[in-house]
Amino acid sequence: MNSMTGFGRGSASNDQLGATIEISGVNRKQAEVVVQGVRDELENRVRKTVLSKVSRGRLQVVVTLERPEGAAGAIDINSALAEQVEQAFTELSARLGRPLEVTPADLIKIPGLVRFEESAPEAAVAWELIGPALDEAIAQLLEMRRAEGADLAADLLDRLSRLESLRDEIAVLAPRRPERYREVLLKRLADSGLEINLDDDRVLREIALFADRCDISEETTRLDAHFKRFREYAASEEPAGRPLDFLCQEIHREFNTIGSKASDSAIAQHVVAAKTELEKIREQVQNVE
Repeated sequence: MNSMTGFGRGSASNDQLGATIEISGVNRKQAEVVVQGVRDELENRVRKTVLSKVSRGRLQVVVTLERPEGAAGAIDINSALAEQVEQAFTELSARLGRPLEVTPADLIKIPGLVRFEESAPEAAVAWELIGPALDEAIAQLLEMRRAEGADLAADLLDRLSRLESLRDEIAVLAPRRPERYREVLLKRLADSGLEINLDDDRVLREIALFADRCDISEETTRLDAHFKRFREYAASEEPAGRPLDFLCQEIHREFNTIGSKASDSAIAQHVVAAKTELEKIREQVQNVE
């Protein structure tokens, strides 16, 4: 079982370029990858790589490409503007009657004439570094998700054990309901002044119908199956968030049915306790990949 939250960082570099990748993950029902720092082909390759390793959660990937200190960048010279500057100096020299020379310092000061730029590396060259850095970041992310997932699994299984205990207590109380109903029924008849034989078919039939209505053996059997499957998913290496969420809904349905069929205050208290514990389980399941 893996959590959906985690963080990973990786880096790689050579003489011409350095790449740093940071990945952070948070909860989300579907898988979503947001890439910052690169576009087009590189963005698609980063997203595809992350999605091959992660099935749920919102992943933010920040890619930083930097040239090492001393690495050459690109110089862009506006030739048309340089020609206009030279022509202007020539005309000004003629008007003043003395030569005016244009120095390099003069040219650099002119806005837009000379620009120093960091040229973007080619996609294939950049991927040679982004790929290894991304693998390292993903490995760290997955390791953190596994560690947190182990803690989640321990908590979920502990709470599941409490649900199983409540189910067992309900199973002990349920068979006593027909007998208690018989006692209440006969007392009400006696209080009403009606003399009815204990072996009267009408009494026996009423008690039999009540016993059938409040029978919860099917619900407890299904709960056993749900609990067993829950433990299997919790121990699996495969993403389990969606099936666990579905099982929580099914377990809630069974306890609801038990509460409505049993018609008993003691059982109702156990059902309320079970639903309260189940709600805590559902909240935790939302963190599971």
